Amino acid sequence: MTPVELSRTVLHAVRRAVDDGELSVTVPERAVVTAPGPGGCGDYATNIALQLAGAAGRPPRDVAEILRARLVGEQRFDDVVVTGPGFLNFSLERTAAAGLVEEILRRGLRYGHATTGFSGTAVLLRCPAEVRAVVVADAVTRVLRSQGDFVRVECDGSPAPEWASVLGVDVTTRGPRIADRYVTVRPVPAPADPLPLGRDAARWALLHPAAHDRPRIPGDHLVQREGNPLFRVRYAHARTRALLRNAADLGFHPEPGPVSEAEALLAVLGDHPRVLAATATHHTPDRLARHLLAVADAAMPLLPAVLPLGEEKPSAAHRARLALAEAAGTVLAGGLSLLGIDAPDHL
Repeated sequence: MTPVELSRTVLHAVRRAVDDGELSVTVPERAVVTAPGPGGCGDYATNIALQLAGAAGRPPRDVAEILRARLVGEQRFDDVVVTGPGFLNFSLERTAAAGLVEEILRRGLRYGHATTGFSGTAVLLRCPAEVRAVVVADAVTRVLRSQGDFVRVECDGSPAPEWASVLGVDVTTRGPRIADRYVTVRPVPAPADPLPLGRDAARWALLHPAAHDRPRIPGDHLVQREGNPLFRVRYAHARTRALLRNAADLGFHPEPGPVSEAEALLAVLGDHPRVLAATATHHTPDRLARHLLAVADAAMPLLPAVLPLGEEKPSAAHRARLALAEAAGTVLAGGLSLLGIDAPDHL
């Protein structure tokens, strides 16, 4: 179950509570679903009860208990728990987690993209002819197009031609001439020339900080160690690909199934479509970069347990963990590609 599907399920519970007369509220358009916060549990959580409590004239925990009664019987949940002032926490049935992995592996690098091709709005994106602004505009364009929007980019001035060749940006103006929406990208300029870093490190250095933060140039973006976020993301991806090669040598392949103690990883993988949509809406590629770092950090503890040890034979658990690792690597590669950064299989 993805966050979008869970949101629909929660809203259906709200609608039933309204129809039964237990709640007198307007059913919202969506329920925000995230990973559980401090004090939470399970795979996902929502604050829908806190959102509705004022209109319902009831304490948030009472609203949460009303909704829980309608959600706890869902076959796709192992449990639904109310925590804190009224947060609903969901533990997915393990077969539901396997369904998420299957969806990621089926859609591949396009997991989280719009499923109907170009069907969104026409966007005219403007930026100054400054290296960071051009790179941010390029990344925003990629993400907007992944969500089905038509995008035309216009720079206020002529970007330096070497930016296109070194940083892999498309500085040509193409796309719709008449726009439904106008967007201006104007991040804090780069304090120094990032081109000596090379394409991948330079793009990460310019995209990872929020638009109002000054990027660190040159920083430690070329250092292969844990303190370098780009290295952590690319290393996690390369490890998942190495595990697939090693498993093939041992004669077994990924097969989605239940995986214990992987709630954090499943939560961030399931959150990927929401992150892409939010990145497109708010024009914030730094949001996607931070999400990829969260995926990498959640994946690393799983990876040592993927392959059998010693004389141990590959089991269903090994195949399920391998499928989950492959899904994590797929999300990392797809996210990096939207940032215009390569995801090498060997690092």
